[in-house]
Amino acid sequence: MKALVTAALISATALPALAFDPANMTEAEKAAFGEAVRDYLMANPDVLIESINVLEERRLADEARNDELLVENNRTAIFDDGHSWVGGNPEGDVTLVEFVDYRCGVCKRVSPDVEKLISADGNIRWIVKEFPILTQESDMAARFAVAVQQKAGPDAYKQAHDALMESRGPVNLESLTKLAGDLELDSQAVLNRMNTEEVSAVLRKNHQLAEQMRIMGTPTFIIGGEMLRGMPTEGLEGAIARARAAKAEG
Repeated sequence: MKALVTAALISATALPALAFDPANMTEAEKAAFGEAVRDYLMANPDVLIESINVLEERRLADEARNDELLVENNRTAIFDDGHSWVGGNPEGDVTLVEFVDYRCGVCKRVSPDVEKLISADGNIRWIVKEFPILTQESDMAARFAVAVQQKAGPDAYKQAHDALMESRGPVNLESLTKLAGDLELDSQAVLNRMNTEEVSAVLRKNHQLAEQMRIMGTPTFIIGGEMLRGMPTEGLEGAIARARAAKAEG
């Protein structure tokens, strides 16, 4: 009975039709079967939990396969867009792409872990994609970071990125002017650059890519062919290992 009920539950929600076909039952048979299923589930609720778990596993597997296809279809924009900052080991055997928002609390919290992983591993190519989605301050911070990169280069960008991740204060013209000065940059030149088409184009392309990838939150990571929507509780090491294993298999 347990196997029949489980098969019936899964068939009714997600699977193709099985040999068991309620459509061929009479109304009386359907009513009797429904009552029997209800009585069984009331006495054995673990069967329903088991069915839900199976369906959830299949849903997650389908989402993972869809994400892999999205990564494969957008590889150039993800891994070689020509405008995103590239750090870590530029010649690394695995690339880690991170979509960030400087006003995202989770991004700030996991930033030290990402830095530690990249430093300890030594063979990870790291790409940061500015993806401001939360507030106007998010947009200002991202524009500042991109403007710094365009005006002063990748090393200055990394310093600005770190400072913005560590900052807990407001993001406004005053704080950004001070940050540019702390970084020994031409504050006015950076601020003037923030609202130019060159900076807007970078953010626009990142948003277009995120829309194509169905990315709606930060942080989002892409490692190899895998997309991680948020930081996994176990960290990123597993995804790094899987990417290396997939690469070794060819």
